[in-house]
Amino acid sequence: MTEITIVPVERLELALAPRPWPFADERRAEIVANFDALQRSNPALWNGRVLMLHQHAIKGAVFHGAYFETDFASMLAWRQWDAPDPSVKNCFAMGALRGSDGGFVLGVMGAHTSNPGRVYFPAGLPDLNDVDGARVDLARNVMREIGEETGLTPADFEAQPGWITVLAGPRIAQVKTLHARETAAVLRARILAHLAREAQPELADIRVVR
Repeated sequence: MTEITIVPVERLELALAPRPWPFADERRAEIVANFDALQRSNPALWNGRVLMLHQHAIKGAVFHGAYFETDFASMLAWRQWDAPDPSVKNCFAMGALRGSDGGFVLGVMGAHTSNPGRVYFPAGLPDLNDVDGARVDLARNVMREIGEETGLTPADFEAQPGWITVLAGPRIAQVKTLHARETAAVLRARILAHLAREAQPELADIRVVR
């Protein structure tokens, strides 16, 4: 089993530091063939641009890291093939949405996504929309993912200061706790109504966890 370490930090200092990825270059033909096979069974998959972490350290109460840009097909292959390049991490943000009654609200990923049936806090891979100059802004990423997946806005919750960094082998989750103004049940009903209005919602259902 992957060992999991949880570290509260006060802030993230993340930079965009482009570099080649030998794994993606050397195994390009295999990566393309793998993605083509995945896309045949799930045509909704799209090979967009994403950010992967290639340096990180926790110094005091600050998580420092540097990202490079790659394609989704390479990230998926790297993930499927048990992270053959251990120097690279999938470092993403999650919004831990907590109702006023203490219940956490999580989403069940839709069948057309790359993680069908998995249950997560709202989350998504960082991409170029999260880049501000030379800085990668995961707080922006969290707010965008919350809005896209649930229809909620920052007016519906208050973001807690700091982050909870979860180190789990090739994955690093940066969790931002979001204290909502409504109960978990009300939030679930609102989000389900939002999903019903979407042509192809990213989430298939909403779970409340206490």
